[in-house]
Amino acid sequence: MPGDRSITEAERLAEAKLGGIPIRREQMAAVANIYRAASAVRQHLENSVLRSSDLTWTAFVVLWVVWVWGESETRHVAEEAGISKGTLTGVARTLESRGLLRRIGHPTDGRLVLLSLTDKGEDFMQRVFPAFNEEEAFVTAQLSSAECRGLAEGLRRVVLQVEEHGEERRRALLDGAEPAPRRSGRRPRA
Repeated sequence: MPGDRSITEAERLAEAKLGGIPIRREQMAAVANIYRAASAVRQHLENSVLRSSDLTWTAFVVLWVVWVWGESETRHVAEEAGISKGTLTGVARTLESRGLLRRIGHPTDGRLVLLSLTDKGEDFMQRVFPAFNEEEAFVTAQLSSAECRGLAEGLRRVVLQVEEHGEERRRALLDGAEPAPRRSGRRPRA
């Protein structure tokens, strides 16, 4: 990771800070390292393969989702990409302006929009994805193939836990109440 703060130092400082607080340290370390790994991989791929194509991680993920799933409604693309529909709108417009993505109205429901790759988008993914995959191999180079499979399966189980039980857990934690709306972090005007 960039900067002077190493993962080892962060772990040492967290342990010192938490001292005698009764927490599940292994689970904390697992979640913290999921986040750290995702951030490190995303930054590496944006600064290598995607930089030369002038794409963000999010734009590439949108292209990937549409490439794999084919023509799809925007709400499904947003869900698969893990972004809001509002974010997808901006990303899709950018990709459309570059000739990589096509936005068309749904044939039977005028409220819906469909996304598909253009021929240029298809050619782009055929050309860029092998380079992207080479960097996936680079960032996992310290793992054997078996370790990669084990890591992938473990992370898949984390995702399934949240998908299958997260809503029930959220309701229990909030005593059945709806979560507060997300905020941008800005303070209300006085």
